[in-house]
Amino acid sequence: MLVGPITEESIPMSTLDRLSVVVDCFRDAPRLTLGEVARRTGIPRSSVHRMLLKLVRMNWLRREGLEYEIGDKLGDLGALSLYRNKVDRVVTPLLQQLHFVTGHAVHLGVLEGNHVRYIQKIGSLMVPDLQTRVGSRIPAQASTIGKSLLSAGNRSVASSHNANGVRQHSVAFGICNSGMGCIGARIGVLDHMPVGLSICGPLIRGTIDKRNAAPVQMAAAAISQYFGMIDGFEQEKTG
Repeated sequence: MLVGPITEESIPMSTLDRLSVVVDCFRDAPRLTLGEVARRTGIPRSSVHRMLLKLVRMNWLRREGLEYEIGDKLGDLGALSLYRNKVDRVVTPLLQQLHFVTGHAVHLGVLEGNHVRYIQKIGSLMVPDLQTRVGSRIPAQASTIGKSLLSAGNRSVASSHNANGVRQHSVAFGICNSGMGCIGARIGVLDHMPVGLSICGPLIRGTIDKRNAAPVQMAAAAISQYFGMIDGFEQEKTG
């Protein structure tokens, strides 16, 4: 979609405004050349070139040959905004309660293809060596959240029921790259995206305290109930 024609007088004067105009060009076009950005914005080519270089250095844009596209930082922020308004009001307090009960860092993540994107993190000060950040993605197989979500393809692994018929969310155990122990659990599906949570904390005799699996399951069940995620696997199959 063309923004122009824009006269020189109508172009915002501040650098921030001009950067915003340049970034907006990529709203409807995945890749653009320098010339295409200049034509769409009406900003002089030399000025556009300087701004594109700055945006690439900031990781807001990425350059591939002669073309530019949205970079990882903007991509992460955009994806994050899709989820945060759905989790902040109710889910975040539940994650904070899980952190209070276990004393461990808590993550909430969604499965995107073969990766998990973290959309919330609680208690990071308790585990300073944990190198994760909200909005970032890691391979699903390297995350207990990812392992618990990927296991949902097997109905017998995805969930079970206790003696009272209450659905229990299965857990996955693992050790993250920082050497911390992790327990992850599948929650369900939100906006067609599998969602899970995990806790990360110090190892005790080579493993994380497995007594914390119960609080993880309870938190997953509470969040699942809030979103109406009765059975994530069945929702995906029938939805």
